[in-house]
Amino acid sequence: MREKPYVHWSRVTVRKGSLYLAATAKGLCFVGSRNGSLQELTDWLARRRPRYVAVQDHELLAPYAAEIREYWQGMRQRFSFPLDLEGTPFQLAVWEALRQIPYGQTTSYSAFAAQIAKPAAVRAVGAAIGANPLLLAVPCHRVVGKNGSLTGYRGGLDMKSELLALEKECFPNEKTKKGST
Repeated sequence: MREKPYVHWSRVTVRKGSLYLAATAKGLCFVGSRNGSLQELTDWLARRRPRYVAVQDHELLAPYAAEIREYWQGMRQRFSFPLDLEGTPFQLAVWEALRQIPYGQTTSYSAFAAQIAKPAAVRAVGAAIGANPLLLAVPCHRVVGKNGSLTGYRGGLDMKSELLALEKECFPNEKTKKGST
């Protein structure tokens, strides 16, 4: 009988709350919503990684937690840790493309779909974005409505709004820099 693989989890304190993180031997596989419950993680595991055994391990998750905290403090724009994403080939392609959206910038769902050569698949792209298990690390918060409005986000619209504000504050564009007109 083959031993079940492990997914290690921990909780990290961030601005205005905490997040649950989970990682396998390959890399980070889940970032929960701010102030989300442990149930959010266990439900995701039951649906997406049912063969895994969950084990709490603060020490193993410490490097991931440190980078997540640095991001929330405005001290990090990119993550250096490995990721362990499982999904359909389409989802994986969408998630990889999300990782290419620069820090501090946003794009609309329709522009993003066109960018990945799927302009007629905006709804499918939106569903793939919504299935993203790695909030922050795969920055789906950078995709907004066509008119710039905030739309769906697993972490909640308050979290999405705060992340976008944090990124704008830490990486202002030319129009918002002091002395620019």
